[in-house]
Amino acid sequence: MSNLNITEEAPGRFAISGDLTFSTISKDTVKTLATLCQADALSVDLSRVANSDSAGLALMIEWGKLARSKNIALTFKLIPQQLLNLAKLSGLESSTYFNIQSED
Repeated sequence: MSNLNITEEAPGRFAISGDLTFSTISKDTVKTLATLCQADALSVDLSRVANSDSAGLALMIEWGKLARSKNIALTFKLIPQQLLNLAKLSGLESSTYFNIQSED
């Protein structure tokens, strides 16, 4: 298991590293985006996520809902295949809550 880390690389641009799993995501993690919402657009790089499960997808959905409610454009970049597969299985790969980019 690897801890979950959220790092601001530039204004409005964040990177997540570690695991996006039930054991690393808490209610406080879900609220994290609210404190980051200082821009009109946010970009979250997921290329350094080691492991993920449905909790990771749920976090992305919750962040997408929050961003949408604040009229913030949220883009997830370089999503691990494991999360993309979960999104596809759930019918969320084209969700209106967030924009998914497979390349930078």
